[in-house]
Amino acid sequence: MAGTIYGYYDMLACTRRDWSLLHSGDLVHSPFNLMVVSRDGLPFVNFNGVRVTPDASLEDCPQPDIVCISDMLEAPWADMATLYGPEIEWLRKAWQGGATLGSACSGALLLAQTGLLDGLEATSHWAFCDYLAKAHPRTRWSPERTLVVTGPDQRLMMAGSGTSWYMLGLALIARFVSPKEAMQVARVMLLSSTEVSSVAYSSLTRGVKQEDPLIERCQVWAADNYRVESPVSQLVALSGLPERTFKRRFTLATGMSPMEYIHTLRLEEAKQQLETTDLPVEAVAVEVGYQDASFFNRLFRRKVHLTPAGYRRRFGALSKQLQLVSSGPAVMPPRLPPGAGSH
Repeated sequence: MAGTIYGYYDMLACTRRDWSLLHSGDLVHSPFNLMVVSRDGLPFVNFNGVRVTPDASLEDCPQPDIVCISDMLEAPWADMATLYGPEIEWLRKAWQGGATLGSACSGALLLAQTGLLDGLEATSHWAFCDYLAKAHPRTRWSPERTLVVTGPDQRLMMAGSGTSWYMLGLALIARFVSPKEAMQVARVMLLSSTEVSSVAYSSLTRGVKQEDPLIERCQVWAADNYRVESPVSQLVALSGLPERTFKRRFTLATGMSPMEYIHTLRLEEAKQQLETTDLPVEAVAVEVGYQDASFFNRLFRRKVHLTPAGYRRRFGALSKQLQLVSSGPAVMPPRLPPGAGSH
């Protein structure tokens, strides 16, 4: 997204400059010399229709001190080695030249392909980590981490899901300028360094369409019947398979055991109810199929990285605000004629 590319650019460009301007009126330069770099250096339109004009091609870019890989519109199973061979080789050379490499969100797809993450902890968008773990099993993928700093001399820095890229920006300022000036940027830009696990934002039931029609039929049934008692036994009966065969086939198709899959459906519904209703947590547990509220609380915290009450505090207010906004008339404000309202 352009917001990630230019978000980095704006954050690093305002380092020292904006704080000085606000406090002394002096316009000083950022300590960072910034460049947007692409394979060929030619202007392009990104996937949201924003025109991006790079400053240099890979070939023309001087040896960098820092490389920030933006997010990417690629499927997690994309053949990155084929699609981005020149970029991968350039990243390896930048690393060998002493550069610090960072990635934002799905940019981890490219960084992982360099092999530099082998044996290390890493993070990416919550929807990508399962696939990355299969493609790069020597790396420990942690979707709950907002920021990971690792590798020799701590020269590998990764931000997790979505807009957590700003944590990487702050970390770079702290590393290469000072923690004090990183906090100044955070205060100017109203950024919070409080880490909230990105898993709390994730959809637990994410996944791709199954190629196994029988298991897909079982998933459809489970989506409507996960509240019932002994749902796995009923799934086995629905499949017509021996229990061990069904469980093996279900796990192969979905990556989860049948019971784990039922838990994800129940917890996803619980998240919706916590966001949109005022039901007590104990009542939510019963609504989604758990008679033991303490078990529900433990399971929710383990899977979502927040307690049910904490999840409601964080997302319930936002949900209510959005509901209020959406209840108004969907009318665009009138357009002013050219020059109107200007001074």
